[in-house]
Formats: sequence, C-alpha cells, structure tokens
Amino acid sequence: MPTPPTAPKRPTVLSFHGDDRVDDWAWLRDDAKADPDVLAHLAAENTYVAEGLATTDVLQAELFDEIKARVLETDLSVPYRKRGWWYATRTEEGQQYPIWSRSSVGPEGPWEVLFDGNAEAGESPYFSVGALDVSPSAGRLLFSTDFDGNELHTMRVRDLATGADLAETIEGTYYGTAWLDDDTFLYTVCDAAMRPFQVWRHVVGTDPAEDVCIFDEPDERFFVGVDRSRSERVAFVDCSSKISSECWYLPTAEPLGALRCVHPREEGLEYTVEDAGDRLLITTNADGAVDFALFEAPIDEPGRARWTVLRPHQPGVKLEGVEAFAGHLVVYERSEALRRARIIDRATGADRLLDLPEPVYAVGGAANPEFDTGLLRFSYTSPVTPLTVYEEDVVTGERRLLKQQPVLGGYDPAEFECGRLWATADDGARVPVTYVHKRGVPLDGSNPCLLYGYGSYEACIDPGFSSLRLSLLERGVVFAIAHVRGGGELGRPWYDDGKMLRKANTFTDFIACAEHLFECGYTTSERLAIRGASAGGLLIGAVLNLRPDLCRAAVAEVPFVDCLSTILDPTLPLTVTEWEEWGNPLADPLVYACMRSYSPYDNV
Repeated sequence: MPTPPTAPKRPTVLSFHGDDRVDDWAWLRDDAKADPDVLAHLAAENTYVAEGLATTDVLQAELFDEIKARVLETDLSVPYRKRGWWYATRTEEGQQYPIWSRSSVGPEGPWEVLFDGNAEAGESPYFSVGALDVSPSAGRLLFSTDFDGNELHTMRVRDLATGADLAETIEGTYYGTAWLDDDTFLYTVCDAAMRPFQVWRHVVGTDPAEDVCIFDEPDERFFVGVDRSRSERVAFVDCSSKISSECWYLPTAEPLGALRCVHPREEGLEYTVEDAGDRLLITTNADGAVDFALFEAPIDEPGRARWTVLRPHQPGVKLEGVEAFAGHLVVYERSEALRRARIIDRATGADRLLDLPEPVYAVGGAANPEFDTGLLRFSYTSPVTPLTVYEEDVVTGERRLLKQQPVLGGYDPAEFECGRLWATADDGARVPVTYVHKRGVPLDGSNPCLLYGYGSYEACIDPGFSSLRLSLLERGVVFAIAHVRGGGELGRPWYDDGKMLRKANTFTDFIACAEHLFECGYTTSERLAIRGASAGGLLIGAVLNLRPDLCRAAVAEVPFVDCLSTILDPTLPLTVTEWEEWGNPLADPLVYACMRSYSPYDNV
C-alpha cells in the first residue's frame, strides 16, 4: 500500500465554556476552495486513493458491467391520469435524463413530449430539474432548471400548444410551485443560507419584477414550502422547524387573495394539513399526542378550537400522514418498525389495512393526483422484491399489478431471503435489524456482512430493493440495516431517545446490532464492514472511536465528523436550524460537553 499523505499541523485553539480544544487542521477549512495548500493536500489524497485501489481496477470494471447489465435503460413509468390527460416519464438507452410526456388518448399513447431533459441539458456538464407543473387547463408548463448545481433555479413558462417559452424568466427560485389558476402561480426563494424563506406570486404575462411576496419567514429555524391540494381547491404554504410548524392556505378561486392561517405557531406544536374538499384534516402532536393524532376542522374556521378528533393518539403507533380523496382516506402509520397503510371509508368510518405479504418491506403512495376516485395506487418493495406499483379498489379490495421494476439477467427473488432480528441495547431497548442474504447461507460466522446505519432527524430507513446490492448478495455477503435510535422507525420516542443529550444511544444501539449479528452466526468482527453517510457518517466515526475492534472495514460517506465545530458556528448555512436536532453548544454547556464526548473528529 502507498503511504497516506499527512497534512501539516497548524494548531488553532478553540475556547468555549472554559474548555480549550486544539484543532491542528482547522486551516483545511477553505470556503473559497482556492487555498493552494488545501488543494494540494486534496490532490495528494486523491492520488493515494487511486494508487491504493489500483489492484481492484479489474474488479471495479466487472462490477460496473454487471450492475449496468441489470438495468433496463429504455423504460416507461406507470402512466397516471389528471384532468383528462395521461402523464408518464420515459428513459432511453444512452440518454442521461428522463423525457416527460403526456397523451390525450390513454395510457398506451400516442405520447406528446412535454419536456425532454436531454434536449434541455444540451452539452452542459450539470443539469437538474427543480419543478415541472402543468397548469389547471393543461395548456402551460411551469418548469425550472439548474445548470450550476447550487439548487438555485431559473423558472420559465412554456405554451404547450406552440412549444414556445413565454418571455418572462424568474431567476433564483427554489423547489416547490403551486398553480392557483391558469394565469397565477406561487414559488419559493431562499435566503443567503439556502433556506427557503419567502413565497412569491407571479401572474403569467407580467414582468417578474412586479411579482408580490405573499409570505416572509424571518425565523432562521423555519423552512417554507408550497403545494396545491389534490382537490385543487386550495394551495398551502407550510412553514416548519424541526419541532414546530404553521400552515397557511389560499383558495385557488381567489388567486390574488390573502393567505389564511390554519393555526398560529406554538413552540413544540407540530401539524400538517390535508385538504379533504369540505374540511381540513390535521395530523398533529397536540394535546400530548406523542405519536400524533388525526383531527378535522371546517375549512372556513380551522383554528385549534375547532379541531375534532378523527383518529385518536395510539402510543406505539406513529401516525405519519394522511391522503384525502372524495370517498376515502389513506392513513400512513408505523408500528413495530414497519409502515402500514390504512384505508378509511369517509361515509361509514370503516377501515382496513392494506395486506402486505412479507416480514419486512417499504410501502408508500404512488401517483394519485385525482381527488374523485375509488382506486388507490401504492408502491411496494422489500429487500428481495423490486419496486412494484399496484392499483387497488378501495371498496372491493381487488388489486392489480401495474408495473414492477425490471431486473435484467434472470433475477429470481426465491434465491434470497430477508427478515427481522431484534438486538438488545445496553439499557434493554429492543433495536430492530433488517437482514437480506442469499438463501441457504450458513449461520456459522463465515459470511462477510455490510451493516448500514443512519439514526438522525427521525429518518426511517425502510427496507427496499436495490439491484446494485445484488452484486454483494450474489457473492455471499449479508446486508443488514441497524434501525437505531435517532431514526423514526419506532415512533417519536425512538427519535427523541437518539438526539441531543441522548445521542450516545445511536452509537451504542449500532454496536448492539453488530454484536447480535455475531451472536446469531451471521458474521464476525473480522468479516464485518460498516457504512453510513452524512449524519450516518458521524455514526460510523463515533462507533470506530468507541469500538475499533468491532469491524474490519468502514465506509463513512460525506461524513458529519467535525460536528462540534460545525454546530458551534452560526455563520455556517443552516447551523441555527440544526440546534433543534443536536442542541445548541454555544448556549448550553451540557450540550457542548455531550457533543464533545462523541464528536468523531475530537475523539480519534
């Protein structure tokens, strides 16, 4: 192996709460990306990696070819119907970007191209689409593009009858749009920290300089988004921090009207709103509903005093959200680390769970843009089942397979098995572990294993299919997911037990999951690799410091390993919003000491 490069030490003393930390490599932070010493060190690191992996060049080429061979490059998504048109995206072999199309005839076409990502990208080295939104009459396409990778988009309107773009161009927009009527739409913009904080209204055919800001959020903790409801009767402006939220709405019949607040924000009160046509549905943690409850309110007076319970709080069953249709509701809930979908008849209140066949899986809504329908489309996948879209009659329960992700090369799910284990943490908590492997692998500790973890922001790592992962499974590798505290798999208490002053639970849970795999014979420490990205990279770094003997290899992708210095610096983009996840070490010595104890960079 080549010798790794060593960056020279240039000590910087960082003093907080009477504690002096010496950072020998603080100089490597180079926001301008122009320091020649920093660039030289990065070049040396890249050379070191290339030389160190040179012996795997043949294997890398082999893996690339077999992974690509499983992918059907020319493919069509499941068409969906909206306002009398059928919409779909397709990919073509050798092309990098999707092609968005529609048909006025039916789901079989013929197809009219709405937006060809390949033609729009041209020869640009970077291209991304921020928004694609067809107007209510289906005559115009609102779209935004980014050619720089900074997530600031240029927004335009295209006349779909002629294919020509209208004269006005709106620069610097963020994700999220909402048509109000055929001539008026809403969009969001960011502040200097890349926080979406304003909502603007544009009237088609007017100069964007005349656009009106209809919402401005000064609190740095809050992010703003816009959306149009499925019934198309209202547009929502959602404003939320990590622990509080506020929702405003505007009837689409009043495009130049004023926003109306559902309920003014309260510290610690979270709620989301769904338009049910004649009322609003509110998913909230109000009144001590730790795992959330479902309320309804009249649309003309939706304040909290008018909220009535539709589905009460049930401890241990996290209510994640609701989709409203004319005759039914679909409630997504989580129990025992599995997501469920519950269909509720709006007339009778009768409900049933979608029947899902495997022990571990991921389920979610598919494209269901029409309000007045008795058919529900949903997506389903598991570690052995490719992503599948079904359509189910909500009354009869009759289910139809619409499409399953094609996996070329003769993939047979019967050759693999997946399931769920439960590890015991240091404090007795039961931690779920998902596994998948080739059927019949011996449970004698002889298998290599890749253990993945995240454990932050209440994110749920639901077990789905990956055609890339097959290259590991076919070679006898066991793949496992540690659903550690800090994630949301077991509800809000599971998240709360892995954040702020209880963050250490995330790391010890992961270690417990690895040791449980050892005890069950799936692998050993000599054959274990661990992996995480971003906040999951922090997890990997902390685990390596706590238990360097736990594994043979570790992959920390874009890792958040200098977390204490980052969260101490409010000048960095979005640091203030992160204080509700990690705590504020600037203001609280206990938070400082806690983060100091686990920050991977500070504890090597």
